Amino acid sequence: MIPRRRFIQLAGTTLAALPVSGILAQTLTEQKKHWGIQLFTIPQMVSKDLKGTLKTLSEIGYKEIEFFGPYDFSATETIERWKPISAQLGIEANAFYGHSVSDVKTMLKDFGLSTPSVHLDLITMRKNLKPAMEALSKLGTRYVAIPPLNLSNTDERWTLDHFKKLADEFNQIGKKMADYGLTFVYHNHGYEHWTENGQTPMEVLLKNTDPKHVVFELDIFWMTAGGASPIEFMKSNPGRFKLLHIKDASEPIRFSGDGSTPDQWMTLFPKMADPGTGVFDIRGIIAQAVKSGAEHFYLERDLTPTPIETLKNSFEFFKGV
Repeated sequence: MIPRRRFIQLAGTTLAALPVSGILAQTLTEQKKHWGIQLFTIPQMVSKDLKGTLKTLSEIGYKEIEFFGPYDFSATETIERWKPISAQLGIEANAFYGHSVSDVKTMLKDFGLSTPSVHLDLITMRKNLKPAMEALSKLGTRYVAIPPLNLSNTDERWTLDHFKKLADEFNQIGKKMADYGLTFVYHNHGYEHWTENGQTPMEVLLKNTDPKHVVFELDIFWMTAGGASPIEFMKSNPGRFKLLHIKDASEPIRFSGDGSTPDQWMTLFPKMADPGTGVFDIRGIIAQAVKSGAEHFYLERDLTPTPIETLKNSFEFFKGV
């Protein structure tokens, strides 16, 4: 597997506890919420054998799958920028790894899985939205989330005005997605929590996006790294955070700066841990997420060095939540 340092350098150019309560587990069951996985947790496994990996995930107990791109329908620019990264990761093809959308939909059904959400880059949304939405609507997904923005790929310092413009763009993209029965999702990456005139970029995005067309996917690791509280953000914004990315941290984490540069991410990658083995109050976070209207809960320990161990240990933890 590619060393995390090398991966972040490439990516930067493109872009034992008790259950919190039986009531929480019962609530999840009654609302038919299932544990899922973002496949960037295990990119080599999925690229080498998509069908076999989906079978393994189903046998462990996962029910929901979140794919990452690029895809054959992604923008040419995105595909070209991803090539050096995919080569280093050992990924020989773009999603869906030689399989058609129809094939993938059949695999998911055969293994009792669904794909409520996927990740799709902003460049593709800007340049290739129609074919992407046509493909994803056939897959049966509902939410389409953008991966990290590449804020360091410019000499211009980002301001709140940049995020206000992004909010306007997200609203417009979300309206177009709605024609296909899909919803735009903003995925945080920790660089949304610096302050300008008493406001943060995350607050600007939440305030200036239309809840009918834009929802949020909360990555608890990166929000914490930015110095913010996942629990408090969900309390203050009920109904906005529909999806969660869940991983733990082996020790308290914080960006050295505002989180906008890949070197700050790189420093924290080795501190990622399987859920339930670190310092986060994951049970408390999930409990608040349920209260605040979250619908989907994904394991995402990016590029885990121990795939099978992470998959099994994480699911065992989730079962006890």
